Amino acid sequence: MAYRSTPAQPRPNAARGYYRPSIQGDYRPAIQGTYRPAIQDTHRPTTYSGIFVKPGALQPAVEFWRKTYTQWRRSEVAIHDDRYLDVIYEVMVLPGYVDESLTSFQKDMVRQRRDFWKAQLSMLESKVRYNSPLNANDQQILAKLANSGRPLNSVLNGASERVRSQRGTRERFKRGLEISARYDRQFRQIFRNAGLPEDLACLPHVESSFQPAARSSAGAVGMWQFTKGAAKRFMPGGNSVDRRLDPFASAIGAARYLSYAYGQLGDWPAAITSYNHGIGGMKRAHNQVGRDFARIVQNYSSPAFGFASRNYYAQFLAAREIASNPMAYFPEGLQNGPALVSSGNFAAE
Repeated sequence: MAYRSTPAQPRPNAARGYYRPSIQGDYRPAIQGTYRPAIQDTHRPTTYSGIFVKPGALQPAVEFWRKTYTQWRRSEVAIHDDRYLDVIYEVMVLPGYVDESLTSFQKDMVRQRRDFWKAQLSMLESKVRYNSPLNANDQQILAKLANSGRPLNSVLNGASERVRSQRGTRERFKRGLEISARYDRQFRQIFRNAGLPEDLACLPHVESSFQPAARSSAGAVGMWQFTKGAAKRFMPGGNSVDRRLDPFASAIGAARYLSYAYGQLGDWPAAITSYNHGIGGMKRAHNQVGRDFARIVQNYSSPAFGFASRNYYAQFLAAREIASNPMAYFPEGLQNGPALVSSGNFAAE
């Protein structure tokens, strides 16, 4: 949960922009067209996703995570800008069988594509800086950047350093939805009993895809990904048994944590983000940038406030919207098992 950064987690489509690498490593993209600067209104109004505010500036990130969770499969890897998530350079499709974890060969293919785009953007940045002639490849990249609706210079400047890859997680997220059906009713009851928004029950979609035995490299354990320190404070009574592996006990701990975080921080975007970045970190963000959450995401500077923390609230909003209407995203249907019931007395916790 809080106090650690989580690594990014992992449907075929013939749409333009998909890159299918050959075994031989033919990495020449087919780029056509001319550069025409897009004139767009970049203002996006603030809306609400249930009780949770959705700043207009976060909408591209929310859409990016909807695609990650429901459109891109684990064999597909988006190469994108890590700040401007609507700037997607390509979606490559890994050949052959792709498991939950990539092989060394597959990882190397992804790395080569990242390096390719870094080199392309670095050369383009240099050409624009020195007003050198642009070829069709350059024009196509500029069109991608301009289509974000932002000033071109602001997106191009440093773009080669912001290239990132993101695997699709459609299969994993769908399985998480199926598992969540076993816990959803009682998780929601736990949050209602705590006087909190019941849709906070969607957080395990972001944390663990509802895997009860999930473990992170930072030592977080369980469906709700508690560290030992956080569990000691918010899940007392786990001396001989690691209660972090109990989904219901952990949900109660998460409700206690989020209630405390909201009381300390005063708004849900900051409180939810603190589940990843910590309450102290979000207080520092408030002190440095102010309470406007979109400005925090854009401007807060801290070594620990990286891609995972910046995107945590957008991931939660995307997961919540999908979970509220799963058939819109998975029309093939879900295979839900029977609901699980805990013997715990939630009202007394």
